[in-house]
Amino acid sequence: MRRPFSFLAAALLAASGALLAVGPAAPAAADDGGFTIEDPRITESSGLAASRQHPGVYWTHNDSDDGPYLYAVDSRTGKTVATVTLSGIGSPRDVEAVSIGPGNEIWVGDIGDNFGGRWDHVWLYRLPEPKKLADQTVRATQYVVKYADGPRDAEAMMVHPKTGRVYIVSKNEDGGGLYEAPARLSASGTNVFRRIADIGLWTTDGAFSPDGRQLAVRGYLGGIAYRWNGGKPERQARLDVPLQGQGESVTYTADGSELLYGTEGERSTVQAGSVPGSGDGKSPSGGGGSASGNSDGDGGPAGGTKVGTGALVVVAIAAVAVFGGLRLRRRG
Repeated sequence: MRRPFSFLAAALLAASGALLAVGPAAPAAADDGGFTIEDPRITESSGLAASRQHPGVYWTHNDSDDGPYLYAVDSRTGKTVATVTLSGIGSPRDVEAVSIGPGNEIWVGDIGDNFGGRWDHVWLYRLPEPKKLADQTVRATQYVVKYADGPRDAEAMMVHPKTGRVYIVSKNEDGGGLYEAPARLSASGTNVFRRIADIGLWTTDGAFSPDGRQLAVRGYLGGIAYRWNGGKPERQARLDVPLQGQGESVTYTADGSELLYGTEGERSTVQAGSVPGSGDGKSPSGGGGSASGNSDGDGGPAGGTKVGTGALVVVAIAAVAVFGGLRLRRRG
């Protein structure tokens, strides 16, 4: 989602300053993989999902003003190997997330709201993942979504890989809410999502581990891993989120061994990070540590960067002035 520079700078600086109090994040994965998205059409990659039937392929999409398109990107070359056009739906408004559900179904979250909650409904699209990677048109099912406690902005939509249930995390600088879909979605009626937990992060994306036992959420600078705990998320550890220009996406690799983080921009990079506990429910190792007792701000104790401490001292001071000023302006 497009943001004014000062708005994003404030988020970045505030998050950086919070890191000073918590030390290093979990070490980067041993196999520091990743790739660059080479397709010049993809300038606002806002979601990322690892294909399970096409090894090494990742699905992504642009944010807004693009159309009903999904792009399959080969991580070995960074090139787009298929463009899928969704049919059977209306005109997408603000697509922010993509996820793979049971049965190799692709779910697309048209859930952004540039007006901070002005739209009274948003949409989800579901389509079968093509068995053959080639440019094609695929018919999708469209679902109307509302929130039980009123409209809001969101950029994270996740489908549980075992149950198929859909979840959305709302976006708020003071932390969002985790919203759960009805057990069965209706394509003809309105589907009301209900808040079931708090998420202590200014969230831009989220993903379930392939085994469904861990939920990872990220912000512009930082992230949190939660044990899923049967639908009652239990905070597990902070994530090793790389410093990116406008970090908008996260996904687990198909085997669950790494987390991949994406950002918007031309020739945007997708970078790898470690998975706390490897999704096995154990305590994270190697310095990731438990995040309990730490504050939940975006990129604070919940997140890590690869930035020197000296630089963080400078941005911490700037953060107080810039971010505080923006808050006062809004309140005024």
